[in-house]
Amino acid sequence: MSGAEKRRKLWEKGYPLDKRIEEFTVGEDYILDQKLIRYDCLASIAHAKMLGKIGLLKEAEVKKLVDELNHIIDLDKRKKFEISKEQEDCHTAIENYLTDKLGGLGEKIHTARSRNDQVLTALRLYYKDELNHCRNLIDELVKSIEDFVERYGEIKFPGYTHMRKAMPSSIALWSNSFVESMEDDLKIVDLAFNLLDQSPLGTGAGYGVPLEIDRECTAKLLGFRKVQGNPIYAQNSRGKFETTILHALSQVMFDLNKIASDLILFSMGEFGYFELPEEFCTGSSIMPQKRNPDVLELIRARYHELVSLEFRVKSMISNLPSGYNRDLQLIKEPMMYGFEIAEESLSIMALVFGELKVNEKNCGKAMTDDLYAAEEVYELVKKGVPFREAYRKIGERYRG
Repeated sequence: MSGAEKRRKLWEKGYPLDKRIEEFTVGEDYILDQKLIRYDCLASIAHAKMLGKIGLLKEAEVKKLVDELNHIIDLDKRKKFEISKEQEDCHTAIENYLTDKLGGLGEKIHTARSRNDQVLTALRLYYKDELNHCRNLIDELVKSIEDFVERYGEIKFPGYTHMRKAMPSSIALWSNSFVESMEDDLKIVDLAFNLLDQSPLGTGAGYGVPLEIDRECTAKLLGFRKVQGNPIYAQNSRGKFETTILHALSQVMFDLNKIASDLILFSMGEFGYFELPEEFCTGSSIMPQKRNPDVLELIRARYHELVSLEFRVKSMISNLPSGYNRDLQLIKEPMMYGFEIAEESLSIMALVFGELKVNEKNCGKAMTDDLYAAEEVYELVKKGVPFREAYRKIGERYRG
């Protein structure tokens, strides 16, 4: 990239910015935006086609822009498109590249849009892809659990309440509780997906653009379910939609947290119901006998990490007046990290279930008579004994 290309900023007014102020305001965006290059190019392709449709670009101009934008996507795939700190973000880097290659035509790409709706559009396309990836990983985990049930589902082991033996359970009953829960998680993920599946492109900086543009065209080209109508709400929904996504991911992580907690507890030597393969366990630097379930402990902790990201974003967006505010720049990092946490944890948990073993002998030994106390009560009830009387009678047998 040329020196001039690196220096150009979309908002430049002809005066230099204080270097310390520049570094502070840019933050980590030029690094984080590497994930958004493809999405901003896709949005720009749709935008260029729309500008051609309404007569602001010639057919040949649209083709040149589309070809260069596809070339940037290819460069990005090969990790050969970099964003400099001076450029601030992917949007500036892409427009600079187009201008460097196409001259004045490159400068036409920003017609009828603001960096505000440009950012929103790229982020939503990114979020949609990431949520679809999460859906696939949830499906893979459910399949891994179902395969685990095929192998071990019939084995009985104790069910617990208050961390005390309660009633008979089974590997199938325990495992399928998480299958059902993840089916509900998918509904929550779908809710978040449907909420953000509306195109903000064409809302400008939050007050529309003074041109007759075809927003339905760009929404359709980009695969959005609908156009987001009110331009102020397009800006106000930034942060609102993100916290909804993080909440959906936190529900997924809640299940993984509980699975991890159960497996840590029930794989202890004192229980021994589950066995982790040794290649999944770390050791101690001082105690040679130790095999530690670090992978499960980290998944358990990652739930809390993701919840903290949700509240970080909620805190960031509260008390902001309507319209765009630069505070919103700071929610990009927790969003990207939130997806990373959820996706990695889902993948690892599927791997765990693929190799997890059940110790049938230890499970059988734990199936003591007291687990059948409630069953004994109902045997008496079937014979006509009032429930409370039957309850007291069986209870006396286990007292003390």
